[in-house]
Amino acid sequence: MQIKTEGLIIREQTVGESDRLVWVLTRDEGVVRAFARRAKNLKDSKNSATGLLCYSRLNLYQGKDKYIINDAFPIEVFFGLRQDIVHLALAQYFCGLASEVVPDGVESSEYLRLVLNALHFLCEGTRPPELLKPIVELRMLSLAGYMPDLICCAQCGAYEAEKMFFKINRGTIYCQDCYLDNGDPCALLSKAALTAMRHIIYSDFEKVFSFSLTGPSLKELSAAVEAYTVHILQKRPKTLDFYESLL
Repeated sequence: MQIKTEGLIIREQTVGESDRLVWVLTRDEGVVRAFARRAKNLKDSKNSATGLLCYSRLNLYQGKDKYIINDAFPIEVFFGLRQDIVHLALAQYFCGLASEVVPDGVESSEYLRLVLNALHFLCEGTRPPELLKPIVELRMLSLAGYMPDLICCAQCGAYEAEKMFFKINRGTIYCQDCYLDNGDPCALLSKAALTAMRHIIYSDFEKVFSFSLTGPSLKELSAAVEAYTVHILQKRPKTLDFYESLL
C-alpha cells in the first residue's frame, strides 16, 4: 500500500554503506519505522530529506514489518538548530519523547505540529528553551492520554489557593488545607505556575505557546512537569540527561 504523508525524522540509523533506517513522526500514521535505500548517497534526493530533524514530504510503501521510503523531499531542515548545542539537545529530547508516547497507526497531526512549532521557536530564538520544554512535555503527554486533572483541588474543589500541591503519581492537585504528606512525590506550585500548567493542557493549540513565565514560577513549572514526565515514562531518557548536562 502506498502512503503519501509529511513527517519529521526523529531518529536515524545507518544500514550498510549507503542506506538509512529512520523513525518518522508522521502526520497520519504516528511514529513509523522506514527504510530508505541509498539515502547516504549525496546525489540521491533522499539524502537531505531523511536526515535527523528534517521535516519532509514522503512517499511510503507499507511493507510487512516496516515502511519503505520511495521518495522524500525536504520541506524544512532546521539548520539553525545546529548552531546551538543546547537547542539541538533539547530538539533531540523532544524527538525522543515523541517516539515514546505517540501511538502507532493513528492520526497524529497535533503531535507533529507541536514538535515542529517548538523546533521553529528554537531556531528563531523567539521562545526560551526552558519554557518550551515543559510546554512540549505536558502538551504531548496530554495528547497521549496522560492529561493531569488540574481543574481544582481533588479533595475540596477549591480552584486555587496561595499554595497548591501537585501529586506526581496521581496527576491531581490539592490546596494547602487538604494536602496530606503521605510520602507521595509532589511539587509545590505557585498561582503562576499552576496557571501556566492549566494553560498548556486546556488552551487551544493556537494559544499554547503564547504566554511567558520567568523566575521561581518557571522553575516550579519545569520541575513539576519534568517529574510528571519521568513518572509517566517510568525512566529518565538519556536525551534529557544530556540536555540538562549542558545547562
